[in-house]
Amino acid sequence: MRYRLSLKVGPIGFRIGSAWPGPIAALRGLYAGYPGPDDGIADFTVRLEPERPWRRWLRPSVAIHGDHMLPDAAPLALAHGLLAAEMGMNLQMALGLRRYLLLHASAVERDGRALVMTGESGAGKSTLAALLGERGWRLMGDEFALLDPASGALHPFPRAVSLKNSAIALMAADVPEDRFGPVLEDTPKGRIRHLRPRADAIARMADPATPALILFPRYGHARAIRPIGPAEVFVRLTQASTNYVSLGEAGFRALTGLVAATPACAIDYPDTEAAVSLVETLWANLDS
Repeated sequence: MRYRLSLKVGPIGFRIGSAWPGPIAALRGLYAGYPGPDDGIADFTVRLEPERPWRRWLRPSVAIHGDHMLPDAAPLALAHGLLAAEMGMNLQMALGLRRYLLLHASAVERDGRALVMTGESGAGKSTLAALLGERGWRLMGDEFALLDPASGALHPFPRAVSLKNSAIALMAADVPEDRFGPVLEDTPKGRIRHLRPRADAIARMADPATPALILFPRYGHARAIRPIGPAEVFVRLTQASTNYVSLGEAGFRALTGLVAATPACAIDYPDTEAAVSLVETLWANLDS
């Protein structure tokens, strides 16, 4: 492709190509400070191409192609080219990753131990992870958590955080403008703006952590902590993994090991400050 960018997020290298300069320019700004793939060799390729040849110029529409594809995926408007690139990277991970057990989860780290948060869309895990990443925690990822089947360690995947709707203004109050990408209006999920993690999260992309707590957050409810049994935790995590089945026995062993060794609970919260308070309380109680 005429316009290209290669970058590394955690242990995964990407090569992104585009028929238009705009998406690549936006990616360069958003991922400023990220290294390139090891030895220049990417694990996955993403291609942003016109749905039809004339759609490069006439009502441009961006089709997401790459090593792994969903043939029925709808194209996006060129104005959402950055979102298409992000979706393309996520798609390659979800369909092609085999080195790690992949969990659709946010993760943050403190003192070598990781907090893993997963739940349904709208549960607030991305916003909570982003906020914790600005308040003394290291952001390990907002989209995926990478569990090593051999060691049980959690590897960082600190890609840009996808903030939606009201979360944008919330984070803008604490984060410098130069760490934000462009505002994307009228996307399938509403208003979106991406946030580049803090420099320390990028610098420590090679540093894994030991899972110490699994949370299932739920936004919009009265403050509460609810216990969850190991069987339910296991089932929820299989539902949150895109490659659990394809990993076979290795995936089963990795997930059972994680559930057996890591305490878990659900939290309900009415706002982000309540969520942060709940997280800090639970974290402090791990050592009590």
